[in-house]
Amino acid sequence: MTIKVFGHKSPDTDSIGSPLIWAWYLSEIRGTKAEAKLLGEPNTEAAFVLKKWGYPQPEIIADVGAGDTCVIVDTNNPAELPAGINTADVIQVIDHHKLAGGLETKGPIDITIKPLACTATVMHELMGANAAKMPDSIKGLMLSCILSDTLEFRSPTTTDQDRALATRLADDLGIDIAAYATEMFEAKSDISAFSDAELLRMDSKEYVVDGTKFRVSVLETTAPKIVLDRKASLIESMAKVAAEDGVDQVLLFVIDILQEQATLLVPNALVKSLAENSFGVPVTGDSVILPGVMSRKKQIIPSLKL
Repeated sequence: MTIKVFGHKSPDTDSIGSPLIWAWYLSEIRGTKAEAKLLGEPNTEAAFVLKKWGYPQPEIIADVGAGDTCVIVDTNNPAELPAGINTADVIQVIDHHKLAGGLETKGPIDITIKPLACTATVMHELMGANAAKMPDSIKGLMLSCILSDTLEFRSPTTTDQDRALATRLADDLGIDIAAYATEMFEAKSDISAFSDAELLRMDSKEYVVDGTKFRVSVLETTAPKIVLDRKASLIESMAKVAAEDGVDQVLLFVIDILQEQATLLVPNALVKSLAENSFGVPVTGDSVILPGVMSRKKQIIPSLKL
């Protein structure tokens, strides 16, 4: 038996790094064979991180079923998981998001959900003294996950525990955090190869607000102009993506990492009303700037209302 370890669809750095970290822990420390899997193509930052630390891209799987033993990381939301997740044998969940509900398991399982900025930080805590056995490549993945999810400690989700662990890992690896984070964010900002539809789905999650189903997408970048120069075509693509994905509306927040603000594209009256009601800002055109908004989990999703 080989345990499949995977995170959410539209995988980001934490949802790719954390399965690799935990598969290493299960295999090398616990003596249980495990392999990291993906539920989609990695974004450009995650692909950079894999190459940086010498990992081939894990296999992308379309579904799981009754014959699969699974560990879920970086999510607990069935909407972000394979369609057959409730038929599989899920034995563990490690996460840092709110409890979504809807998962069904074959028996009691080990669940750890902590109010930390990063799943990898939760994993480090779970490893205890065994964390000292991590090779440099695993430490590099863990550092990358933390810097990605905290936007180099700019995100309001950042905790002292995340920051202290990242600092310790960087010291162990002889890495300058600011320089490495810049490399990661530059890789994330390279969107030239992606279509509008791919950008709208790249880092997105589905949420229902007052009965309306949204695909809430974020693009974190140090070069927001590159994205916003495509504003007209992105807005034009939203209706098609929404129809194909079975949602009522796509929301796109372009996160400016350096200026610490978000720009929300406003394609219609529905999004205009949502922006004004959710963030208390007047909207007069096809986009609106939201100062200080950096986190989908902590600032965007909890604020959404129609």
